[in-house]
Amino acid sequence: MNILKLLSLITLVVVFSSCSSNDDGPEVLQVESSTVSNLFAPQSGGQGEPVSGPFTKFDFETGAPTSSTTEWDIAFRGTTIIVNGGVSLGTTDEPERTGNGGAYIETGTFANIGSVDPLAFVQDSNSGYAIASGSGNGWYNYNFASNTIEPIPGRVLVFKTRDGKYAKIEVLSYYKDAPEDITPEIAANDLRYFTFNYVYQPNSGEIAFE
Repeated sequence: MNILKLLSLITLVVVFSSCSSNDDGPEVLQVESSTVSNLFAPQSGGQGEPVSGPFTKFDFETGAPTSSTTEWDIAFRGTTIIVNGGVSLGTTDEPERTGNGGAYIETGTFANIGSVDPLAFVQDSNSGYAIASGSGNGWYNYNFASNTIEPIPGRVLVFKTRDGKYAKIEVLSYYKDAPEDITPEIAANDLRYFTFNYVYQPNSGEIAFE
């Protein structure tokens, strides 16, 4: 009888130890997918004048804008998008890079960009941004006839966050409330409001967006 009790006790200890070992593994977090509407990215100057004004910083971990000087991943000012990685281009009011972020542009549908290429990322530098600025170079085209900024279909922005995780963005609109038809009045007064889809992979070392 004592032998049977001892064997039962040993079995319980083994089972408990096995369960504890499994519970101690890293928690797998769910991939986050959301839409950000009307993220305002004002700027001063432009059209031949020096550009200035604070950048609107965004944190993928919280899914919201932030005023933190360090806990941000990407930032917007006018049509410019910067990353928290590399160094400043030297423009007025540009934030200091304190993270290890980077970016590259992938061509394809947003849904079909299923993973990242860890070797493709570049950082902001004193010679240019990871997401190139200017019509046709990055995420948008400028339509001279209508004086509008138009996201380029099939341009997906892929980011490495400040702490080495990954995200992707599809810019949908540069105008307030993302109107389908951009009138001259909207083009003149309701610009610099970003609406975009994003997917964020919160698990360290995971390159897939699934």
